[in-house]
Amino acid sequence: MTQSHTENSYISARVLKVNIGFLIARSPGFSRILSLNIPERLYLENDTRIEHLNGDIRLTRTSEGILVQGELHCAMRETCSRCLRAITLVFPLEIEELFSTTSRANSQFFIDEDNILDLAPLVREESVISIPHQVYCQPDCKGLCPECGQNLNDRQCNCVLDDIDPRWAALADLKQKLSEDDL
Repeated sequence: MTQSHTENSYISARVLKVNIGFLIARSPGFSRILSLNIPERLYLENDTRIEHLNGDIRLTRTSEGILVQGELHCAMRETCSRCLRAITLVFPLEIEELFSTTSRANSQFFIDEDNILDLAPLVREESVISIPHQVYCQPDCKGLCPECGQNLNDRQCNCVLDDIDPRWAALADLKQKLSEDDL
């Protein structure tokens, strides 16, 4: 039975678990390229959902574990900071991390006793760090009208905006008076 994919369905992060037993058995310096192409939506954790993920990662055996390096291309659904429109943000993920083979290492990145390397925590961490604090649907996004909430990118509203904060009204009056005196 196949699972139907609805608008909100995501595949599990288990697809980012890699059996690297073949690499652990090799001597330090041995490496392999792992190509990732996950076109489906990927659920990493409650706060991280990725629309698609692809790219190449180099796995290199070191004396301490496996060095993971590469650049992935990622897309996430975000909300424009100005107009609140849903947008897809596409960005690169630069990855470089040592996954330890020793259980005594104080690292969240380790290889379990079954030689499984889980890339999900690393991809999640790097994607959260890579997202800008403010995301815009377009560089010149006009945002929302503060009075009626109209998306000003779609159409103008008829609201009259009093841009002056009442706390600064006295200074605005002074500026007006000074400009009239100059005439």
